[in-house]
Amino acid sequence: MASELAASAEAGQHAEGRRASSRPVDLVHLSRFTLGERELEREVLELFCTQALLYLERLNEAQSDKDWKEAAHSLKGSAYAIGAWRVAEGARQAEALAGGVLAQLRALQLREIESALREADAYIGSLLKDR
Repeated sequence: MASELAASAEAGQHAEGRRASSRPVDLVHLSRFTLGERELEREVLELFCTQALLYLERLNEAQSDKDWKEAAHSLKGSAYAIGAWRVAEGARQAEALAGGVLAQLRALQLREIESALREADAYIGSLLKDR
């Protein structure tokens, strides 16, 4: 019960963050996540960019529903952590796919995630250049 309440609260926070930010990365959320430490923000953003590409590669190479779900879940967690809501939502949707539905929607879901990641990566690149 407690874990369900925590998950519900977390989902509410993410939903609120998505509404509050139209940017590829919610900087208010990121600042809260890193306690306002600019150097930590930089490190987290750099790590996200590196890891996100690995998770995308794992999605592309997934040979089973389990491989697909694990890669999507990892990407979703990373995206939620920095406030990359569009990436997180794409990964959340991907994580829910399995079997025949996954076979049908895999290419479309990958394109959506790739698009969101390109947008986030470009935005993060501009942020890091300015810091």
